[in-house]
Amino acid sequence: MLAGSMDLEQPRSKVLVLASQNTACGGVVDSLRQHCEVVEIETIDQAIEALRKDHFSAIFSDSADFLPLERALVSQQANLILNTIGEGVCIIDGEGRCNWMNKKMQAWPARVHEKVRRTCQEAFELFSKQVAPPAADPPAFFSRSKRYALNIEDQQFLEMIASPVISPAGQVVQVVAVVWDATGTRRLQQKIDAIDKAGRELVRLESDAIVKMNVGQRLKLLEEKIISFTRELMHFDHFAIRLLDRKSNKLEMVISTGLPTEAVNIELYSQTESNGISGYVAATGRSYICPDVERDPRYVMGLDQAKSSLTVPLRLHDKIIGIFNIESRQRAAFNEDDRQFAEIFGRYVAIALNILDLMVVERASTAHNVADDVNAEVAGPLNDIVLDANALMEDFIGHDDLRQKLQQIVDNVTTIRKSLKQAAEGPNTSILGANEVRGADDPIISGAHVLVADDEPNIRTTISDVLRKYRAVVTTASSGSEAIGHLEQAHFDLIVSDIKMPDKTGYDVFAAARKKSQTLPVILMTGFGYDPNHCIVRASQEGLQAVLFKPFKVDQLLNEICKALQTQPVRQ
Repeated sequence: MLAGSMDLEQPRSKVLVLASQNTACGGVVDSLRQHCEVVEIETIDQAIEALRKDHFSAIFSDSADFLPLERALVSQQANLILNTIGEGVCIIDGEGRCNWMNKKMQAWPARVHEKVRRTCQEAFELFSKQVAPPAADPPAFFSRSKRYALNIEDQQFLEMIASPVISPAGQVVQVVAVVWDATGTRRLQQKIDAIDKAGRELVRLESDAIVKMNVGQRLKLLEEKIISFTRELMHFDHFAIRLLDRKSNKLEMVISTGLPTEAVNIELYSQTESNGISGYVAATGRSYICPDVERDPRYVMGLDQAKSSLTVPLRLHDKIIGIFNIESRQRAAFNEDDRQFAEIFGRYVAIALNILDLMVVERASTAHNVADDVNAEVAGPLNDIVLDANALMEDFIGHDDLRQKLQQIVDNVTTIRKSLKQAAEGPNTSILGANEVRGADDPIISGAHVLVADDEPNIRTTISDVLRKYRAVVTTASSGSEAIGHLEQAHFDLIVSDIKMPDKTGYDVFAAARKKSQTLPVILMTGFGYDPNHCIVRASQEGLQAVLFKPFKVDQLLNEICKALQTQPVRQ
């Protein structure tokens, strides 16, 4: 008797006939030939090989051969699946012998086979030592798998799940291992480690040494950290940070490394057209991967022989304060992972630059409103980092190590907020100790021509009175424009200017002083609060003498003035 099935409505269907020596099927085969293309096979092995190579609409066989054929087909299908999946699969016995492995496992080198074999042997011993409770079903009890991380000579990282094969008697007889390459995942984890480390270091405020630094020293330290962590995180040496001057819409260069002078001096504005990729990113707030600079019309001069670039916005909550641009001499050097991690790192950079403007030199317990302002200023950006990290955790479900590192970034936000509150508290008066100054002839200050610019009459008057007690020649200005006018008309040995004034900023006054003389010292002053035009950061890069944070002590003022005047030639 023959068993099988066929759809005879399809023209010239192909039919496989398994005709063994004991089967008389000549009449049936002749009948089938009138409607179909018939392929006659004599053995089950030949039938399996034919089915592997070709498609058939039906199979006809003796009923005695049908069950063995079906089992063979199921076995073949299982082998096909195991040899097609992307993971390596093998079966190891208690002696560490490999009884079977799929093609993926066979393709790996001998050092991988040896590592997997030894690990499976350890798993076998571990499974064998387990004793099931009296009421437990042995196969169900032993079916718990073990997960392993395999390090192959620090060059390749594999992950493996080992599961025991249990005999009917409840004995572990073999171990089945499923192995996959986790090198890419490990590299992502290393980048997350770098982000976490960089974030903690960039915004760390609890150090007494940092609190005692002046702004120039803090900026230098911040610049060194950004350079170090960018190389560690992105593995590239050529990058630039530009901050947005909201008044002029210009992207001012703040930090650059590995870029030629011509690229650093290019003027770029926050505009989508004719201002390069940096201008586009600043204007739109969207990151930009340029795989080939020669084919991208937006690209302007950057790294010599550059081939690709990555540019991300520096974002403070809902504000774009600048851009972070990385360049490479390799084409297509950046991918979506680089972009995602660079965006998170860019948020830390933006916060760090913002904190540089927010911090005050003195600490006191009476100015809680100041600390509240600091936390309010960076609350949004910190929340954005948490959202980015949580989104990544959703993408990496099942990768416990990665998710743990991302959780560390989330936990780090709490520490940052605590540190901000501690570091931001400061005294609440203007110039401490000014009323106690008696004055005297000072060989450094006496006779010096000093321009004092501040729109607050109390500050302007207090500073000029102190300096006059030391026999300085003081000119005052109530605005930036007035200060620039005095600079154009007269000679000065020192400029002391507030940053925030109604018309021109302290940076405008600094730039006017630099235009007149590259060596004319300038001291900037600022009250607590965010510096929207980044006067401190920009001027510090160009040789700013010092910054005084209001409130400051009169001794600090006199000390910075003396240091500034000592840098000047002896006055005649």
